[in-house]
Amino acid sequence: MNLEEGLKILDGVVFSKINRHLKDVEIIVLKGSWQGLNYDEIASNEGYAAKYLRQDVGFKLWKLLSEALGEEVNKTNFRAAIERSHSLSSGESQFIDRNILPTEVQQLESWHQDSCSTVKNELLPEYPEGSVQLTSAFYIQRMPIEERCYETILHPGSLIRIKAPHQMGKTSLLDRIIAHSNQQGYSTVRLNLLQAETTVFSNLDKFLRWFCAYVSYKLKLSTLLQESWDEYRGSIINCTTYFEDNILIKINSNLVLALDEVDRVFQYPEISQGFFAMLRSWHEEAKTIEIWENLRLVVVHSTENYGSLDINQSPFNVGLVVELTEFTKEQIEDLAQRHKLDYNQTQVQQLMSLLGGHPYLIRLALYRLALGDITLEKLLQNASTNAGIYEEHLRRFLHTFKVNTNLTEAFIKVVTATEPVDIETMSAYQLYSMGLVKRLGDKLTPSCQLYQQYFREHLKNSN
Repeated sequence: MNLEEGLKILDGVVFSKINRHLKDVEIIVLKGSWQGLNYDEIASNEGYAAKYLRQDVGFKLWKLLSEALGEEVNKTNFRAAIERSHSLSSGESQFIDRNILPTEVQQLESWHQDSCSTVKNELLPEYPEGSVQLTSAFYIQRMPIEERCYETILHPGSLIRIKAPHQMGKTSLLDRIIAHSNQQGYSTVRLNLLQAETTVFSNLDKFLRWFCAYVSYKLKLSTLLQESWDEYRGSIINCTTYFEDNILIKINSNLVLALDEVDRVFQYPEISQGFFAMLRSWHEEAKTIEIWENLRLVVVHSTENYGSLDINQSPFNVGLVVELTEFTKEQIEDLAQRHKLDYNQTQVQQLMSLLGGHPYLIRLALYRLALGDITLEKLLQNASTNAGIYEEHLRRFLHTFKVNTNLTEAFIKVVTATEPVDIETMSAYQLYSMGLVKRLGDKLTPSCQLYQQYFREHLKNSN
């Protein structure tokens, strides 16, 4: 079996499990692993951070394949697991070992053919993981937000700032802005700051060198840092000159630079002050220098905790501000219909009473309900327990609280209160960026009953 055959098999089992194909970055990890490369080597070859591939992509990928193939799968044994899966599906000698009769195999094959036929004719629910694919029927437009973004990105020197808590749809919207830009013939570069190695943030000069190298790599341009970097000019002037001479002039077309998860930079005050001031200056340059009109910036973040950053010298108080909110009742009804769920207003209201309009929580509920493996009554009954469908989602938050006592105490105050409360500013920013609270003026309240019920019980017990 060769690599392409192996990838085809894995893509099939993943699609059968969660109704999506392998992502590009997952294929990169599989190809590198097939060739016997370690994560550092894969990262170096493909321009990713090794930590991101190992702890994020790889961890989730091996877990997914383990569930899809029905056995423990990891980086070293996945080829053997594919062989076993292929042998079983091909009807080889494993019938005897697994006590499966040929007639039963024929029934399984018949069922598989029926299933494939059904997939072509019916819309299957999609597991809500990561951004919503561009071709997905389950993306809910929040008009007129999309139209405004599509229009703004066409303006010379434009800047769009997307802000919202985690899992509210920021990356899905960003994907669509990039796709729209590609349709206009623009060059596009998307940079997720979570992919950067920690060493990149050691100082401003190193960060800006990495930034220029990354953008050049994505645009398939030669990296000319040695020739272009002059230590006497300073890092920001060097980076600006490099962008103008070696990127904007070289590509000679409009460039959309999309910066995702910029919250990461806030953790490094020396870098954030210089980097964001530079982005602001690039946006201002477009007003007077023609070549800078070609640059359009999209900045995505989850928090308004800018640390010591002077927002008057940053991109955070200019441009089009897009703040994503929860789904409305009408949008949830629409999404339920797309999942082939014929719910009345009472049933939709039951979901909203527990989950609010939180996009991820709503989508996960509708996905499981559409599969038919749980009833609405059971889902509502067990949602805030460890037997519910949100158990893994909720436990990830618990881990964060375990290592942050101040944040835990602040959130206990929120979930045990009978009315909105005022808490310390830094904790308020963090809880909001996590999507756990809503802001009512200067006060906070739990973003939904699910969070209030679960964390009121579990945080009090752990405190």
